Amino acid sequence: MAIDPGYRTGCKVVCLDAQGKMLSHTAIFISQSEDQKEQAAQTVKELCRLHKIECVAIGNGTAGRETESFVRSLKLTDIQTVMVNESGASIYSASEVAREEFADYDVTVRGSVSIGRRLQDPLAELVKIDPKSIGVGQYQHDVDQPKLKKSLDDVVISCVNQVGVEVNSASKQLLMYVSGLGPALAAALVEYRNAHGAFDSREGLKKVPKLGSKAFEQAAGFLRIRSAQNPLDASGVHPESYGVVESMAHDLGVTVPDLIKDEQLRKKIDVHKYVTAAVGLPTLLDIKDELAKPGRDPRAQFESVQFKEGVEKMEDLLPGMELNGVVTNITNFGAFVDVGVHQDGLVHISAMSETYIKNPADFLKVGQKVKVWVVEIDLARKRISLSMLKNFIGKDRSKSESKSTPGIPKSSQSSKSFQQPKAPVRKELYRW
Repeated sequence: MAIDPGYRTGCKVVCLDAQGKMLSHTAIFISQSEDQKEQAAQTVKELCRLHKIECVAIGNGTAGRETESFVRSLKLTDIQTVMVNESGASIYSASEVAREEFADYDVTVRGSVSIGRRLQDPLAELVKIDPKSIGVGQYQHDVDQPKLKKSLDDVVISCVNQVGVEVNSASKQLLMYVSGLGPALAAALVEYRNAHGAFDSREGLKKVPKLGSKAFEQAAGFLRIRSAQNPLDASGVHPESYGVVESMAHDLGVTVPDLIKDEQLRKKIDVHKYVTAAVGLPTLLDIKDELAKPGRDPRAQFESVQFKEGVEKMEDLLPGMELNGVVTNITNFGAFVDVGVHQDGLVHISAMSETYIKNPADFLKVGQKVKVWVVEIDLARKRISLSMLKNFIGKDRSKSESKSTPGIPKSSQSSKSFQQPKAPVRKELYRW
């Protein structure tokens, strides 16, 4: 279940199946009256029962925390509630891709579907959005735009190929980023799949019109078929190397499935025996590693973040308060963290660690869970100052800075204790 929160127009609710196909949609109102709130509770419970919901995804925009509190208050058994970053969802809902996919539905329903799919498979959904629309980047509007687009597209292509794509369920937008394919071949592959049914082997991909031998050679290793009879079709092993794996299994007197299941058999493989002019040692080592985890997703296990209860807006914050948060953006001077109050707080680079940090990106990653403490709240400017150091305010940092900051004479460093600046203006923010 995915919920796009809202006050006046209500919360848009959609239910999706395991493949992201929309099953139903409706709207609930949780802030108008108690009667409507009770009716909303009954609607959510009935949808959960009807569609056997396993998880509820809630957008982190306006009314997000209130909606999260409402859903948690229902005490839904064995159903996890997760806040999802909805950056760019409105861009998708009004895009040509969304109109093509959901021609009969308005933008609010499309946005809710995008929120739900982001929880199911973030990569498959985010490729439908221009990377610049997500808003991650300190100077993204100041650099050469064509070069920025090419660089971002290269990153997306790298991520898609590293993770791999399930060819029988992937969208055209995801397939077009696979090496060797493109918009035209991705569309042809989806069209063939819709007309002839799911692929049962990688060899079946050769029947797709316009998909030549060169394109197949480039793309086959990144396309997975989990239901294939040959287990190697669900792995990252390229079809050209199937013969090598079969030789390994034959020399050990077992089958390929046995080789995949039994770790002791894999330990007996001497990869040096199979080195040829076409297949080098690094390739053989990669094949051996892939046999241990065929088709396993290299992405880390998803962990949800539960924000502090009772803290839903900036007015609820107090200096010294301990909060759970998620890193949403990283800049040269610090990192922005979502703590569940509809306004990201800034952790300045000096408040990240006791040791010297040259680049915040080396210390934190977007999406990382962190524990922070509130340093200062500026309601007028809607600014929140946070620290990853519990005793940050008033701490004497002169000694640590004199030891850790290279290239700066000790005499030029202040011996006074660090004082948190009050409401810095924009031009002072970098120095702050």
